[in-house]
Amino acid sequence: MSFSDTALPATCDVIIIGGGAAGLMCAQEAGQRGKQVVVIEHANRVGKKILMSGGGRCNFTNLDVRPEHFLSANPHFCKSALARYRPEDFIALVQAHGIAYHEKERGQLFCDDSAKQIVAMLLAECAKGDVRIRTHCAVESVRQREGLFEVRTVAGRVQAPALVVATGGLSIPKMGASGFGYTLASDFGHAVRPTRAALVPLTLSGRPLEDWQPLAGVALPVRAEAQGASFEAPMLITHRGLSGPAVLQISSYWQPGDALAIDLLPGADAQAWLDEARRARGRTELATILAERLPRRFAQRFCTVFDAEGTVGSLPQRRLRAIAEALHAWPIAPSGTEGYRTAEVTLGGVDTAALSSATMESKRVPGLYFIGEVVDVTGHLGGYNFQWAWASAHACAKALAAS
Repeated sequence: MSFSDTALPATCDVIIIGGGAAGLMCAQEAGQRGKQVVVIEHANRVGKKILMSGGGRCNFTNLDVRPEHFLSANPHFCKSALARYRPEDFIALVQAHGIAYHEKERGQLFCDDSAKQIVAMLLAECAKGDVRIRTHCAVESVRQREGLFEVRTVAGRVQAPALVVATGGLSIPKMGASGFGYTLASDFGHAVRPTRAALVPLTLSGRPLEDWQPLAGVALPVRAEAQGASFEAPMLITHRGLSGPAVLQISSYWQPGDALAIDLLPGADAQAWLDEARRARGRTELATILAERLPRRFAQRFCTVFDAEGTVGSLPQRRLRAIAEALHAWPIAPSGTEGYRTAEVTLGGVDTAALSSATMESKRVPGLYFIGEVVDVTGHLGGYNFQWAWASAHACAKALAAS
């Protein structure tokens, strides 16, 4: 069946705008609970972000999901939905469809084969609920009258007593991301908290870029800290600046102008190590000493940038102290981020103050729901944003079934 040819009915029980992870999850759950569901997706296919996630293998959840893994102006908002739809619930669905998966690290679960399996699973579950899905279907207008939401699209008009907004955020515009959901929320009287790119590489400019760009491709374990948050994971130097899990994680907390601290030797005592090297191996080049714990090219560049070339014994004690401090607090000042173009998620979104944490329904407009990334709930790297999509969609679908 071609989704782009699916006819829009005049009426249904639930209209879902957005055919991503949250939209498809809500559709299947509501459809299988007896609701007539129509999914409207403006792109040429559903689940695009699922397909590209996790290097094409989809990091679909994490074994350790807790509220502290999420950012929101109201850190308590996510608790209800996450508690009622756990990672094991989604894992059970994955297993029921015979999808092989593995734990990569830190509880992150990936498909053994392809992210296409997750999309196929969601579509199969939607089919069980007789969900109608229409792609290539841009929304022209949304209005409410006489208790019904009327959605006008390029393919016609459809009405329903319930409207679910699952349009995602602004990240990766080439995949079709837009601010439509935020505009719709504002049109219905909802506040939208400021948005910005999150889980995104940081950029360097000027001298820092000149100093470190030649090392593009070099990775090393670090601990990155900003705004009281700290993440220990690999960092990757790129042609534009810094990336890798540690940097992506801290980018959700850091903003231009903020202090950023990167410990290049987490868990070590650089001062004691260098003092011992100075006593025992004074004639050894400092770069050679540093290369014992850092990538060789990074160690050499570090010594060049900090004018610390030569033997470890030739450096005054005060110079060694400065080097040790720099190793534990690398004085690098990012100029910004790569923005929505490469960001995995969008921070901010529809303010949760006017949403029910149990149902995702608007407190202002009965029958209007917001789920997934469009809401001001953003997860850490590692499958958390997908789990929020599944959990918020499940909470919404249960409320729809009971309405």
